[in-house]
Amino acid sequence: MHWLLLFIAGLFEAGWAIGLKYSEGWTRLWPSIFTVCCMGISFWLLAYALRVIPVGTAYAVWTGIGTVIVAILGIVLFQESANFWRLFFIAMILSGIIGLKWVAK
Repeated sequence: MHWLLLFIAGLFEAGWAIGLKYSEGWTRLWPSIFTVCCMGISFWLLAYALRVIPVGTAYAVWTGIGTVIVAILGIVLFQESANFWRLFFIAMILSGIIGLKWVAK
């Protein structure tokens, strides 16, 4: 259950990172509200997951999930580079997340 909540927290972490882009420096109301809501939910779920999951593992997984999703959304939404090496290193981050979950107690 805590791992699922940590994954969802990572989704919301990606939501607030993308929301920051759309808020245009907090100058647009609704994207800014969306961003703050995602931040709150993400931090609350991370804090809840930390009850059981070690902090180093949880934080690395949380940021890793957000990083992978934001990198992919950057490619899809903002036409950022999708070259081989970028995709390779995104896959490396994803493998690190899976590895941390696999070896967690």
